Amino acid sequence: MKKLILPALLLVFAGAYAQQGKALAVTDYERAEKFMGYNTSPLVDGANVRPNWLAADKFWYRNLTAKGSEYIMVDAVKGSRTVAFDHQKFAEGLAKATNAKYDANTLPAGIGFTDDGKYATVYAGNKNWKYDLAAGTFTEDTGAAQPARGGFMGRRGGAGGVASPDGKRTAFIKDYNLWVRDVATGKQIQLTTDGEKDFGYATDNAGWSHSDVAILQWSPDSKKIATFKQDQRKVGDMYLVTTNVGAPTLKAWKYPLPGDKEIAMIHRCIIEVDNPKVIMLKVPADPHRATLSDDISSSGTLDDVNWSADGTQLAFVSTSRDHKQEKVRIANAATGDVREVFEEVVNTQYESGWGSINWRYLPKSNEIIWFSERDNWGHLYLYNAATGKLKNQITKGDWVVTRLLKVDEKSRTLYFVANGKDKLNPYFSHIFKIGFDGKKLTDLTPDAGFHQVTFSPSGNYLVDTYSQPNVAPVTVLRNLNGKLITTVQQTDISRLTASGWKAPTPITVKAADGKTDLYGLMFTPTHLDANQKYPIINYLYPGPQGGSMGGNWGFSAARGDHQALAELGFVVVLIEGTSNPLRSKSFHDMAYGKMSDNTLPDQVSGMQQLAQKYPYIDINRAGMWGHSGGGFATACAMFKYPDFFKVGISESGNHDNRNYEDDWGERYIGLLTKDANGVSNYEDQANQNFAKNLKGKLMLAHGMMDDNVPPYNTLLVVEALEKAGKDYDLVIFPNSAHGYGQYSNYMTRRRWDYFVRYLMGAETPKEYQLKPKVDAR
Repeated sequence: MKKLILPALLLVFAGAYAQQGKALAVTDYERAEKFMGYNTSPLVDGANVRPNWLAADKFWYRNLTAKGSEYIMVDAVKGSRTVAFDHQKFAEGLAKATNAKYDANTLPAGIGFTDDGKYATVYAGNKNWKYDLAAGTFTEDTGAAQPARGGFMGRRGGAGGVASPDGKRTAFIKDYNLWVRDVATGKQIQLTTDGEKDFGYATDNAGWSHSDVAILQWSPDSKKIATFKQDQRKVGDMYLVTTNVGAPTLKAWKYPLPGDKEIAMIHRCIIEVDNPKVIMLKVPADPHRATLSDDISSSGTLDDVNWSADGTQLAFVSTSRDHKQEKVRIANAATGDVREVFEEVVNTQYESGWGSINWRYLPKSNEIIWFSERDNWGHLYLYNAATGKLKNQITKGDWVVTRLLKVDEKSRTLYFVANGKDKLNPYFSHIFKIGFDGKKLTDLTPDAGFHQVTFSPSGNYLVDTYSQPNVAPVTVLRNLNGKLITTVQQTDISRLTASGWKAPTPITVKAADGKTDLYGLMFTPTHLDANQKYPIINYLYPGPQGGSMGGNWGFSAARGDHQALAELGFVVVLIEGTSNPLRSKSFHDMAYGKMSDNTLPDQVSGMQQLAQKYPYIDINRAGMWGHSGGGFATACAMFKYPDFFKVGISESGNHDNRNYEDDWGERYIGLLTKDANGVSNYEDQANQNFAKNLKGKLMLAHGMMDDNVPPYNTLLVVEALEKAGKDYDLVIFPNSAHGYGQYSNYMTRRRWDYFVRYLMGAETPKEYQLKPKVDAR
């Protein structure tokens, strides 16, 4: 007993010692590092079920266990779950076939199964093998064209091009033009000939998104391609310079800014592939915009286009520069003629959902399913595609459709994700179905929590994984009426909890208006002493396109370094403030046009409420940190609430949105305008204008090759601080992009040190080195 009690006492004493503001030791940092994801995730067993569907409504998945892994087969029709094969026998047979050693608990991760479910496939010993599940024997698979592997392959082949639906061709960009490659022969065919620099086909090379990947959508019959010719010849350039021995390399690309007269414009077109021909759509060029986000290819393909099954029609949506006008159009694929169907105009910004685009063109019934927040909640509407007239509202209520998953035209049923129907938390998502007529709304996933589903290819079943931040995941199989077929997997966190881990505490506070409920998480030291006082640190990502939780309200063994930071002797909080998405339109629009609010009034109010509820929180020692939009918000907090926030760490912040790509600012602040005195509507959200108010300790960090948020954003703040004679700390990463890459662990340690020294008032171990590791399972 003495051996068990002594370490626990030492942990308590170490935490209390830190609170006295003396020094933290290497052992304190080592204890904190135990709660980083690379240490906690390997202690979770039975999570992350990824179904690989076979014929006859069967699927398999690789299940991680305490000993290694196992392969599981599920028969949805029978409602059975079994081990896919005898793992010991498999290991022995593979060892004999390849003359190598294999352990039954650590079989190769690349095992797959034939579609009929009769054979397992594996690549080992430089050969492909088939394992007869009935006979338990191995034979070489000489007919395999490539190494066997499990799981699904993506459709986008990177430099290899974008695969056609029939898999016979890939489309790619070469010399500003679009080409296709025959997969079987390798023959290349040029589809367009008039592409030129900065006026090329299928390129997304503008703003923070720039690559040579072709942006397009194949027609279902693989005979046509919907794409565009992007004109950015007059768009301004962005410049970054490498740091190296010798002459630096200049990186330059097109990067329009808010208020620029010229932005990237897309001339839409359809390209016939068999006999190459370009049909330009007969509409004016559209701004480089989409209904879902600030990019025309957020889904990895061309957004906002829907082909008819026969490839004769193309429905698409044109988004105005300020995202306030959406035009729904249908093009004749043979002539390029375009018919206007209907439009939606909003006062702030239009969005078609979160995570996926929620509109669909249904040519068989000549209808369009449309997403709108016109009644203050995100809902689905049914339109007549011939007349453009509204037929009926499909979903209705004080809740929001976030993602349209599946449209069954035959039964006229929609399947979608919705938030706001779970009584525990409005951010918990459930999956519903409803008729086109708005009747028979059914919750297919009634268990409380955050749900994620995949459908079987047959459309008869769904695999549902649900959890809460403090409740481990459960994966179940259901039919499309929501009936439970079987429990597929229950996550086992016993090894995780035995390590000393504890779940974060869900919290609810009022917004600054004193009425609106806000939700979040609180992390406290595992050795919390309620008689001590702990500084409070707020991690913030204000959006407004996403919040601090990143939209994921399910279970996680580690959310960044929040628990690790708490373990050093802090209370860490995440509060989803007003102006974040996934709730009502009015909630989301609370900060429209005034991004400098950054939900900060809500954060201050919420932290004060938590301090009243939990006396161990020292509200007089409040800090904040964030990255990107959170970096912007953190600096703003230090400048506009200088008496409340004592320490801030601002990483890669877009401190002045006039220096950030055009679409983000114009989407959430509006088009840049100037008053009679020449002052723009962007002026009061520029952090450098308030830097003179700094009282506390501020660390700024930025990658000098950041092609998302250019480093000049942070340098504007640096210059303003120096002009005001203010002290600050600066960490730069000379050749790093937005996320710091190989130096991210260095930034994490610097962040820990900064809060320990200046918010806790303690000394830190010198240059502690984080020791990340890979889960070997």
